[in-house]
Amino acid sequence: MADKKIFFTDKAPMPKGPYSQAVIHNGLLYLSGQIPVDPVTAQLVRGTIEEETERVIHNMKIIIEEAGAKLEDILKVTCYLADMEDLGRFNDVYKNYFSENPPVRTTVQAAGLPLDVQVEIDAIVALPYPKSLTPAFEL
Repeated sequence: MADKKIFFTDKAPMPKGPYSQAVIHNGLLYLSGQIPVDPVTAQLVRGTIEEETERVIHNMKIIIEEAGAKLEDILKVTCYLADMEDLGRFNDVYKNYFSENPPVRTTVQAAGLPLDVQVEIDAIVALPYPKSLTPAFEL
């Protein structure tokens, strides 16, 4: 896999284990699961499901934008909730970011999320073509 590139930005939380923030391969950004960690203090953001979801999506946004894309370029997300009873409240925050043309999504209840958080989200993002590689015509 010669074109696999590890992507990292120090503007987002540092990984808490032996994994990459993201990997770029074949025009896609594979974003590791993000949890509610403040990127400045490296401290967990403990709070309501809404507060934790806001922090997670903000962390995703940092990494995605540093890679040259936008939240709108997300193709797929997997959302892990500690308690599926929080789904409605989670969705209230989520829809603020993905109200139009939302990505496909899988949401599951997961026992024992890292550091006992309430939410974790990973994503697959389409990276824009560099201008030098943009096709001159469409089929």
